[in-house]
Amino acid sequence: MSYVIFARKYRPKTFEEMVGQAAVVQTLQNAIKANRVGQAYIFSGMRGTGKTTVARILAKALNCQHGPTPTPCNVCEFCTEINEDRSIDVLEIDGASSRTVDDISPIRDTAKYKPIHSRYKIIYIDEVHMLSAHAFNALLKTLEEPPDRTVFIFATTEFHKVPATIISRCQHFEFKKISQKEIINNLLGLARKEKITISPSGLNLIAQAAEGSLRDAQSLLDQAVAFSGEVIQDDDLKVILGAISREILFECSSMILAQAPEGVFSLVEKVMEKGYDLRFFYRELIHHFRDLMLVKSVQEVEGLLPLNPEELQQLRQEADKTSLEDILRYLQAFQQAEQGLRFSSHPQIYLETLLVKLCHFQKIVPLKELLAEVQKFRQDSGGSSSPMGSDRPRPFAVSQKPEKKLEVIPKLGPVRPPAGPREEESKDNFHKILTELQKEKSSLAAILSRQASFRIKDEPLDIKFSPEKRFVIDHPVILEISFPGGDEYSREAVHRDIRTVERIASEVFGQKIKVKLGESAGPRETRREKETDVALKDPSVQAFMDTFKATILSVEPVKGTKERE
Repeated sequence: MSYVIFARKYRPKTFEEMVGQAAVVQTLQNAIKANRVGQAYIFSGMRGTGKTTVARILAKALNCQHGPTPTPCNVCEFCTEINEDRSIDVLEIDGASSRTVDDISPIRDTAKYKPIHSRYKIIYIDEVHMLSAHAFNALLKTLEEPPDRTVFIFATTEFHKVPATIISRCQHFEFKKISQKEIINNLLGLARKEKITISPSGLNLIAQAAEGSLRDAQSLLDQAVAFSGEVIQDDDLKVILGAISREILFECSSMILAQAPEGVFSLVEKVMEKGYDLRFFYRELIHHFRDLMLVKSVQEVEGLLPLNPEELQQLRQEADKTSLEDILRYLQAFQQAEQGLRFSSHPQIYLETLLVKLCHFQKIVPLKELLAEVQKFRQDSGGSSSPMGSDRPRPFAVSQKPEKKLEVIPKLGPVRPPAGPREEESKDNFHKILTELQKEKSSLAAILSRQASFRIKDEPLDIKFSPEKRFVIDHPVILEISFPGGDEYSREAVHRDIRTVERIASEVFGQKIKVKLGESAGPRETRREKETDVALKDPSVQAFMDTFKATILSVEPVKGTKERE
């Protein structure tokens, strides 16, 4: 008799033997018990999770001599025929090779007739998403009203490609990935039956490589037995699986934690010389740092990391070299850069650059420490023992008398102006302007009367509506009005009313008053350049830059701070 691979030899024959699909199994068993078997099913999920196996068990459960029963006997004539793939009433069709209307028409015609030998006729189409649109349409009517005792079962690894019209006529079951723990337990039982010697770490390597597919795990174990015999060494498994050596992973993590960027280039060369794919090495490196995070966070990790005691002790020693915060920072950087490495045209240079960058991560100054240094700098700047002298200027964050373009807008609420007769005169003049303006242009007067603050300045009267809309009235003694903002009064309306405001202001002040719009802030680039120039000339900024070896990245005007005289 020819050799039978593990995946076929140990394929489950009953629902109880299924691994990792408890919800699907329980639903189908209850449906059989209650005689509520559906007319069509869709089984979706990744490869090797049991879709075809469950379809065959369901066919046996419906056609068993002692059924319908959720526990087929696997001994009777009907179960044996299905196990040996020779039942004339159970049709298994490959959707990839039978995808046209001409291929589907005979199936549709066959479904019209009752089962010949068995209790139910089962039509199973694997990879059903490969059918053409016309082939799907040809099945619609048959699926909606199938003949009695005919059950359709569709299996697919790409459920999103199945038309909604097909899905609506079927019951959908999603097959989940099988956990590593369940895969390891299944392989352990298989190894005992076959008298295979393999370590727990070797089983873990196979389970990780299978990525949730039990069939892949059994095939890998079969391959390992063919390579090593009945005694499988971990080193042999690493060769078969192409796994990254833990020594290289520890060498890379030690280099990063020790802040030794000079070893990056030789390490990457070693990885390439051993034939490892750089993207695969990168994924394994992420898993390695995840293991470091795990042993740093959890006291008992034996159930989470199926490694031998020596490997666990090595991980703990490596994790003790740094803090949990640093490991989290490394993991975040790895995950953020993964897409860049995947699509980079120069993966070697990209990986080398990233590793060098990670070697400098611990040199980053925490924000709390930086703020403490700034606070200390501010405190020292006021004393005579300051290294820059007692007339050291105040830090830039405390707004001094601003330049023309770096305005400090006062907070809402009245600002106490300096006492004097000129203040009362300006107030009276301002109210006179509003009174006269109310007679001719009440809307403009209403806007001007809603001031949020005012003060005496020996500059032109600057009445602001928004950062880019304002009146400027030239007069040696003026009253400045600042508004909370808003676009009620547009620039076009200001142009229309300039003459009215000029005439009324001239009458009130007793001299010729010229009213004009304030200059616009200009293009964003010009404004940024001027603000940067002003900041660079500020002595406080220069002192801060000299102290912290800083570089100005952007300049933003200080908002919400009262101006200090």
